Amino acid sequence: MATATAVQELSGTVTSPPEKYLLKDGIGGPNFPLLAVPAIDLSLLTASSSPQGERELDKLNCAFSSCGYIQVVNHGMDDSFLDEVHGVTKEFFSLPMEEKMKCARPKDDMDGYGNDTVYSDNQTLDWNDRLYLNVKPDTIRKLKVWPQNPKNFRKVLLKFSDELEKMNEVILRAMAKSLKLKEEECFLNQMGENQTVLSRFNLYPPCPRPDAVLAAKAHGDASAMTYLLQDNKVEGLQTLMKDGQWYRVPIIHNAILVNIGDQLEIMSNGIFESPIHRVVTNPDKERITIAIFFSPDPTSEIGPHQGLVDEKRPKLFNSVVDYTANYFQSFQTGKRPIDLLRL
Repeated sequence: MATATAVQELSGTVTSPPEKYLLKDGIGGPNFPLLAVPAIDLSLLTASSSPQGERELDKLNCAFSSCGYIQVVNHGMDDSFLDEVHGVTKEFFSLPMEEKMKCARPKDDMDGYGNDTVYSDNQTLDWNDRLYLNVKPDTIRKLKVWPQNPKNFRKVLLKFSDELEKMNEVILRAMAKSLKLKEEECFLNQMGENQTVLSRFNLYPPCPRPDAVLAAKAHGDASAMTYLLQDNKVEGLQTLMKDGQWYRVPIIHNAILVNIGDQLEIMSNGIFESPIHRVVTNPDKERITIAIFFSPDPTSEIGPHQGLVDEKRPKLFNSVVDYTANYFQSFQTGKRPIDLLRL
């Protein structure tokens, strides 16, 4: 079930968060270094046979195999449209609670407005409210929990997800090409006939204890690929690097931050890595982000591409069908489903 009170309401009424939000060991810090995330020009990826395009492919390969992130620029979406995406999100979360509750997530469901689902009594809760909406395939949309207000919400979401779907195809092909694979469609083909597209609108309200409360606990994404429109002013995303240090993920105004998800790490036989990341809280400012997750058709089997398996790099993962089925429950208990598939 979801927590009873919206974090947005708690934020304005408590001087200290309830015990269930407090981390026993705090979050570390306070001074986290800034991660260098390469900016990738999408227009150059579509012309990757040019010398500039080849350099962009190399940058993409290096980024996804080291930090797991890229910042996509020159993606074709106008600033005015991305401002509209931010705008409808802010409008929704600014509605009276009675209006937002028309989109409330039913018990034991993902779609809709709410906050953390509680799986155990000793679970530490995240300091955020969110709106999950399945977008594709059309047959799994649960329109009864899609906001009717703002009136342009649905139109904006569908346009945004369509634009990102085009971007995702370009990037998946570029990833295969950067690995010198003959079949540039290999990752796209593993997505199956009916890939799933899930949206998540996030509100991270101010928190009086940023030293002891996370807006989102550490995790790797269950998706194949994740596309994030960050807040243009307020940082919050951090990622864990191999040196054991947390790094701040920078903001580039209206760039799309892209990261590898667990399922693409499996497909690439571990060459591209799904980064562990978290969201920290801010004592004074709210933060709003919009994430779109692309995952394979849940009936399709995914596994390491055979062109990436050899004597030097043996197969690292078992194949799997419907990776996301038990992801959230495993994640809340501190387990990564991808680790259960390692050979």
